[in-house]
Amino acid sequence: MRQFQGRVYAIAYHYAGNREEARDLAQEIFVRLYETRGRWAEADMFVPWLIRVSRNLCLDHLRRRKARPPAEDIPVDEMHSLAAPGSTPEEEYVARLRKSVVHRALQALGRLSREMILLKEIQGLSLEEIASMLNIPVGTVKSRSNRARIELAQKVLALQKREGPEPAA
Repeated sequence: MRQFQGRVYAIAYHYAGNREEARDLAQEIFVRLYETRGRWAEADMFVPWLIRVSRNLCLDHLRRRKARPPAEDIPVDEMHSLAAPGSTPEEEYVARLRKSVVHRALQALGRLSREMILLKEIQGLSLEEIASMLNIPVGTVKSRSNRARIELAQKVLALQKREGPEPAA
């Protein structure tokens, strides 16, 4: 659990969109994994299998949430992170601005594009693993991944243009 908790939480966070819901989802994923421990994939296929199980449970959660939306949505700024030792307050500020822009751009992507970025760029799955997971040809994964990166770059540039230049570091 310790070895994969960060990865599972990251997947849950990208699907859920907020910290508390992602924690609950990650906990649910590990409980489900424990309950099905006799059916785990072989060692070399464990990580793609774990990501697939995590993704499926997150999608199930989103479907349930859509059927019964929460009474109140509470926006939470999730992108605050600790700065690396030795960085100046200005560097920390610029880094937070950049992360915030990328996070907002990622949230503005369509579902397919966001999922491609999550699986390929953030989780580091191979094209073949993604193709197998989504039951689509590798060529489709390549084209969707490329389009998703282009779309993300366009969203980031549009946000930066709208908000003005970032402060000089």
